Amino acid sequence: MGRIDYLHDPAAPPANSVVPSVVALVQNDAGQVLMIKRSDNGRWALPGGGHDVGESISDTVVREVWEETGVKAEVVDMSGIYTDPGHVMQYDDGEVRQQFSICFRARPVGGELRTSNETTEVRWVAPADLSELDIHPTMRLRIEHAMDRRQTTPYIG
Repeated sequence: MGRIDYLHDPAAPPANSVVPSVVALVQNDAGQVLMIKRSDNGRWALPGGGHDVGESISDTVVREVWEETGVKAEVVDMSGIYTDPGHVMQYDDGEVRQQFSICFRARPVGGELRTSNETTEVRWVAPADLSELDIHPTMRLRIEHAMDRRQTTPYIG
């Protein structure tokens, strides 16, 4: 399924859904960031996805990181909530989703890198090399906020 992101674009279609979702800044002991190349838009991003009924939000983080990367992660804390109604994502099936994303910090506790049907590449990236990747501006903002260790937000999982 393809995806087009619109950010404050007057030509954007109107949203017809909102789905709570998560992304995770997973950093290893060397400080590298776990990044995925998305199969739906070809851009680099933090791993993440939609919250399912019956899950705690931290369960969603752990599941999505595992599904998309093969890495087992443990949630450390939350770094931000992003709900800009001017950011919508249009999918091939007609869904136009308004952004609702919660960003977490996490650490790897096992697993091995692998791709999935949602990822074409998965890799550990040095923070200094992130600027070389094609990353949507809204995802870059999440990464910058999550890497700023002065900002922490407690959460109840």
